[in-house]
This record gives sequence, structure tokens and C-alpha cells, in this order.
Amino acid sequence: MNWNALLNSIVYSVVGIVVFCLGFIVVDKFTKYDLWDELINKKNMALAIVVGFVSLGISVIVAAAIHG
Repeated sequence: MNWNALLNSIVYSVVGIVVFCLGFIVVDKFTKYDLWDELINKKNMALAIVVGFVSLGISVIVAAAIHG
């Protein structure tokens, strides 16, 4: 088993998750309302779709940046 490849995969996975979380926090801070309240309490479906696509976009950017 190639332990170096396994360690690299774990490190890049952790880095990707951290960058994704930071990106999502930035998106949350730039919105003029509380995302959690809008999504959970008010059940704003349109905002949920937008947030989902933003999450996918951030994920694709992080994956492309890590993959090279």
C-alpha cells in the first residue's frame, strides 16, 4: 500500500473541506440576512436552491484548485 498517496489524499481532503467551509462563511457574511433563519425557519426554497448551487460552485472551484 502506498502510504504517501493515502496521506496526500487525507491532507488534500481536509484542506478542501476547510476551504469550502471558509468560502461558505464568506457567502453567509455577504448576504444581508441570516441564511440559517431563512432556510430553516422561513423555509425559503428559492434561497435553498441558490445556496445549494453556490455550494456546488465552491466545491468545483476547490476541487479544480487542488487537482491542478
